Amino acid sequence: MARIAFIGMGEAGSALISGWGRGVHDITAFDIKTDRHETRSTMLARYSELSVGGCESLERALAGADLVISVVTADEAVNAARAAAACLERGAFFCDFNSCAPSSKRISADELHRAGGRYVDVAVLAPVHPALNLVPLLLSGPHAADVAPKLEALPMKLRVVEGGIGRASTIKMVRSVLVKGLEALTAEFFLAVEAAGIADEVLPTLGLNYPDFDWERQGSYNFERAMVHGARRAAEMAEVTKTLQDLGLPSGVSTAAVEWETLLSDVAVEPPSDPEKTDVMTLAAKLLPHIQS
Repeated sequence: MARIAFIGMGEAGSALISGWGRGVHDITAFDIKTDRHETRSTMLARYSELSVGGCESLERALAGADLVISVVTADEAVNAARAAAACLERGAFFCDFNSCAPSSKRISADELHRAGGRYVDVAVLAPVHPALNLVPLLLSGPHAADVAPKLEALPMKLRVVEGGIGRASTIKMVRSVLVKGLEALTAEFFLAVEAAGIADEVLPTLGLNYPDFDWERQGSYNFERAMVHGARRAAEMAEVTKTLQDLGLPSGVSTAAVEWETLLSDVAVEPPSDPEKTDVMTLAAKLLPHIQS
């Protein structure tokens, strides 16, 4: 692999490169935050820390790249693919790691294939921390089997699933109905418990229905995820609602999850540094005045 190019260098991109090791691969990157005065110094420091060739333009980042990995926010994924189509090397693999509806992935694929690229639908099935580059992936589409050995050699942990572009993302999106929906549901529940002042009465009864599930521990974790990554998760859940609508299904719960993820990402409360050691009701008490206002 002559060169790997990243579009986006946030949590996911940084985690993948950290897992491979600093300077192990020839990597260039472009992130739109490099163009913004308030985030430019942060991005330049990140490129340096990861031994990545940070570029001033997408065209420079993609020049000579055999493998392109797109890790932007879900709402920018199609725009990133369109921009890449204008400067991608012919025959290069374009691995779309973004959490998008299958219909969005197919739009991106059409753009890349017309430009001579080889588009691959990639679904990330778990948080990138602590797994880093070995986070489980699903790949689908006509070029998935061709790129799989190249990704495994980096290394990465993946499985190719049968089906066209959008198959891997369908699995990811439907899974997120439950995973991200549960985040919204637990937030609504614990905040309601705190607002009503009924924690001592309600929390012990959860074990009657789910005796093996630690709801309080999960609640703290879910709050932290939404507070730190809520904006990105809200964009993903918007794509989940699109997926459900494309399947002819109602999407009320997932639509509400967009609202909860957005609310919690904007709240002016410091997220817990260690959700494992954070009391969920203490955290709910801190959050409640901000949510009620």
